[in-house]
Amino acid sequence: MEKQILRNLLSRLKNGSFILTYWDGTTEHYGDGEPLCRIVLRDRLESKRFLHDPVLAFGEGYVDGTIEVEGKIEEALKLAFYNQEHLVPSNQAVKKAMSLLQRKSSLDKQKKDVQHHYDLGNDFFSLWLDETMSYSCAYFHSPEDTLYQAQLQKIDYVLKKLQLKPGETLLDIGSGWGWLIIRAAQQYQVKALGITLSEQQYQETRCRIKGLNLEDLVDVELMDYRTLAKTGRIFDKIVSVGMLEHVGKTNLPVYTESVAKMLASGGLSLVHTISRQKEGPINAWIEKYIFPGGYIPSYREVIWQLPEHNFHLLDVESLRMHYAMTLDSWAERFEKNLEKVQQMYDEGFVRMWRLYLRSCAASFRYNGLDIHQIVFSKGLNNQLPLSRKYLYS
Repeated sequence: MEKQILRNLLSRLKNGSFILTYWDGTTEHYGDGEPLCRIVLRDRLESKRFLHDPVLAFGEGYVDGTIEVEGKIEEALKLAFYNQEHLVPSNQAVKKAMSLLQRKSSLDKQKKDVQHHYDLGNDFFSLWLDETMSYSCAYFHSPEDTLYQAQLQKIDYVLKKLQLKPGETLLDIGSGWGWLIIRAAQQYQVKALGITLSEQQYQETRCRIKGLNLEDLVDVELMDYRTLAKTGRIFDKIVSVGMLEHVGKTNLPVYTESVAKMLASGGLSLVHTISRQKEGPINAWIEKYIFPGGYIPSYREVIWQLPEHNFHLLDVESLRMHYAMTLDSWAERFEKNLEKVQQMYDEGFVRMWRLYLRSCAASFRYNGLDIHQIVFSKGLNNQLPLSRKYLYS
């Protein structure tokens, strides 16, 4: 019965082809043309679970070894994305996923969600991130750039867009391991504050600041943006890089209101966030195992909030292919350090993170997942440059 259910589903394949080997050793070819990969089912799949949410079922099956991919896993993911309209989850699954989007994220829960991911350990992240420990989309001038070069270029690009001046104050919401606030102080002599909910990131950032003797210009606090907004502190410039994805759908207006409270009149803010064209359900596997409480907003959801607080949109730029290339680099570095990762975590964890990194890269290339840098001012600012030459000088 399970085989027949899978046959009925996979016979809808329209774009590309693959070979499927069932648990009883039988092999079948689905789709037209040269197969891109072979998928091996080592055990029977629960048909109800697969039909209810094929994305979650595939992810869990791959992690526990029930599903194996022979060939490049990217090819299997590309097939899934190109045929997703034929493999949609049931209405019940969509309703369940949409209900998850409506959950409010308390300060306590958001801290736990962030720590679930980022507090896996600095030793783990340092194995496959670059020397700056930047865990967000890099900016490549050319495909030959190293990851380290591309991450520094991303930080410099963001700082240029903020048009920093000596003596100004800068707030970085979700400051990661701190390299953006450090570089802002070093290059622009601004007073920079970073806030994070990750204990590991907080401690490492403090060490970096002290090691570079930047205590007079740079500070980091273990704090939520909502708490900081209640203190009355005002900043000339505010940035968040890869943080908005963690606030949740219901907290998008809260985030924008908090920035409005903290940003000086005429000040600039930049949001660097993963985005998509339309609102929709979250990826159940990513939500359950990688980023609990996360939500990828559509870019119109972000922009829609701006006029409510007299924010004026100045610039929107897509860096979609830059993130695909960044994830490729992370995945390659992850595999090069596989033995060290295996000493820290079990095989299920290794397979989970391999799937996460590769599936995200494929999502940016083939599924319309995007990333945007959005720049806006609080009120009108007539002192801004007339052209974008300053970005490239």
